[in-house]
Amino acid sequence: MRRRDLLKLGALALTGACGSSTQQAGRDVPLQFMYWGSTFEQKAVDKMLKAFEQSKPGVTVKPLFTPDEYDVKLNTLVASGKVPDVGYVPMAMSFRLAEQGKLVNLFPYLSKYPQLTGYLDDAYLWYGADKLHGVATANEIELLWYSRSAVAEAGVTPPAVASSAWSWDDLIQNAYRLTVDQNGKHPDESGFDPRRVRQFGISCSITYAAAWYGFLRSNGADFADRAGTRCLLDSPEAVQVFQNLQDLIYKHRVMPGPGQLAATGDDVPGTNILLKTKRVAMVVDGHWSLLDMNESKVDYGIGVLPKYGEPYTTSQVAGASAVFAGTKHPEEAVELFAFHIDPRYVDLYKQGLWMPQERKYYEDQTAIDSWTKNDGHPPEFRTAVVDYARDHGVPDIRGRLKNLSAISADVLTPALQEIETGKRPAAEVLKEVTPKVTGLLQGWQHTQEL
Repeated sequence: MRRRDLLKLGALALTGACGSSTQQAGRDVPLQFMYWGSTFEQKAVDKMLKAFEQSKPGVTVKPLFTPDEYDVKLNTLVASGKVPDVGYVPMAMSFRLAEQGKLVNLFPYLSKYPQLTGYLDDAYLWYGADKLHGVATANEIELLWYSRSAVAEAGVTPPAVASSAWSWDDLIQNAYRLTVDQNGKHPDESGFDPRRVRQFGISCSITYAAAWYGFLRSNGADFADRAGTRCLLDSPEAVQVFQNLQDLIYKHRVMPGPGQLAATGDDVPGTNILLKTKRVAMVVDGHWSLLDMNESKVDYGIGVLPKYGEPYTTSQVAGASAVFAGTKHPEEAVELFAFHIDPRYVDLYKQGLWMPQERKYYEDQTAIDSWTKNDGHPPEFRTAVVDYARDHGVPDIRGRLKNLSAISADVLTPALQEIETGKRPAAEVLKEVTPKVTGLLQGWQHTQEL
């Protein structure tokens, strides 16, 4: 259904469905909002909930901050029938709950809340025709983060404009210049000691899908075919991407391998710490790192990812937000849902944790300035993030491909870990795992235009 068709629905979509508004009925409406996040996110979300209460006399919202084992605790609440009214939902779980009738279909509400029709196309989470169970909470993309002092010392300038993105060969050559051992030698110099590297040039996860999916698409490959029933990871283009990532570790020696960054056990420091300590000069990581960068006072910069071909792309990453079908106050719950991702009321956009979902925040200069023109966003943010996300973002497969959670846990992740260890070349591993993935594929999630 197109936007013009939604407008024809008018208020009829809600007649008899939700009853009177809070003010009209003069009643008290208690709501619960469940979410995860850091302490920074907790503070911002609680502030947003208080603002919502002030805007809706008679409504109170109890925050259910759940920083650990979120999916386990949410599943328990669903099983007991004691769900919150609104909240974050892990992406894969959101589709399952929607199909089970546990989430409100938001499609009929679009005509009453115009803001909900103005999001980026990829923000909407469909589970069937005219069946909308939520939206991605925030628009996040993968970026090339770097230490300004480290790149300055090496005379390297990571590009902040997509049209000037490095080729993969450019990345390798600059990573050589940024990688130094304890004696100051680079990997392409005689006497370089890979066991005593003081600063690695680049770090990029091989097992985290969002980190490599943009490279896959840039190289003309994809995870699965158009039907979503045949895995394509054994294609020459896909193999090239994963072999190149493996080569950064074992051939070029510019990227740390498993265990080389862990301070204790298997815990790898966050991107902000890696850059601040110059353990790594450049890191492929998500936009959400911006908040930690600023809070940690890192001297950082942001660049676009290396490209293979056209179009050069970056993965859009997000969790889901939804209204639970068990709510006793659907009208107010939907209003809270719309409120909780509105940049006018949530500090997380200006602070750098989230990127907006409304299209106007990428196209209208005044709207863009409202969340980016502050000390928390570096000068290159407009081209390296806003323009990059708008023109070159592709949805992360974790929100598009059915059954991917099970595929990753049982088959895909172990295979990618094997590539990461360097024990076998990427082509050999991917040729073996591709038919196994194909046997588990169930197709792409439904998509629909407004």
